[in-house]
Amino acid sequence: MKEHLRVIISGGGTGGHIFPAIAIADALKKRIPDIEILFVGAKGRLEMEKVPAAGYPIKGLRISGLQRKLTLENLSFPYKVIKSIMDSRKIIKEFKPDVAVGVGGYASGPLLLTAACMKIPAVIQEQNSFPGKTNKWLSGRVDRICVAYDDMQQFFPADKIIMTGNPVRKEMVSIEGKKEEALQYFGLKDGLKTVLFIGGSLGARTINQSARGCLRLLTANRIQVIWQTGKFYYPETLPLISETYDVPVKIVDFISRMDYAYAAADIVVSRAGAIAVSELEIIGKPVILVPSPNVAEDHQTKNALSLVNKHAAILIKDIESVEKMGDEIMRLISDETLQAELAKNIKSIACSNSDEKITDVIIELINK
Repeated sequence: MKEHLRVIISGGGTGGHIFPAIAIADALKKRIPDIEILFVGAKGRLEMEKVPAAGYPIKGLRISGLQRKLTLENLSFPYKVIKSIMDSRKIIKEFKPDVAVGVGGYASGPLLLTAACMKIPAVIQEQNSFPGKTNKWLSGRVDRICVAYDDMQQFFPADKIIMTGNPVRKEMVSIEGKKEEALQYFGLKDGLKTVLFIGGSLGARTINQSARGCLRLLTANRIQVIWQTGKFYYPETLPLISETYDVPVKIVDFISRMDYAYAAADIVVSRAGAIAVSELEIIGKPVILVPSPNVAEDHQTKNALSLVNKHAAILIKDIESVEKMGDEIMRLISDETLQAELAKNIKSIACSNSDEKITDVIIELINK
């Protein structure tokens, strides 16, 4: 193996891109302690804060997405792309990476394109079951494409695809033997069914409205609730927190111990982002997915359908969620056979140690 290995990891924009990127970096660092890793992100985006907090250096490109309607920002898009490619070239010449890894997000496109043009081995980590335009476009130029879903050859060259799954934070999905302490942590009772509502750190309006709409129905039927509202929506739930319920209800803006939340839950209600789905596959609990309709190319619906088609999850459309959520939870709670089937099937899909599998791909490219 070469000495003084250097890897660039590019992408970000959302936690769904950033946290897998950090997981890959951590796995590389564990395997090769003296490896140098540089992140490249988009200026002003979440990665510029989260990556340094995880202990890695990052450089920013002035790049953003193309808006769906005509805006002043769209008029500057070609300039931003050209400038980002020029900046990417400068970063690559200075850092001299052995391999470049793209995890999706605005910065991933110009960096991976430039790396490929400069004959730097390149890897894409595609998290969704339906890839975005950038990764489809890059697929002909990169060396390997790490995926988390079957049948991706309809989008990518089959000889470049490697099934690795999506990297997840191990501390989030390590739930074995934690149920008792998890119930204590949230102030819940043993022996009652528990439903967990999560919509991401910022929250999801529809899931919050659905939780609010069925809260009395659930608690009247002795079903306790953990509800992460997200910081944006938390203030409007404050009146609900002070009310009295038949069973424990824990409403919080953010859950720092997601391992406890997953361990305590019997049923999970969640959006269908790629990383959320990967976490849910590993924990193996019955899940109701409410895909966000506000993401590019309807990725979340496609992610959810990949599970539904294997009888591994229940899907409720965003527009129907407030009306149907209570009845769907009650139907699932009352059907132990269905719960067991969903749990077994979603667990069977899970890819474990994805970060290590992607590390294998990266190292294999370096050594070619």
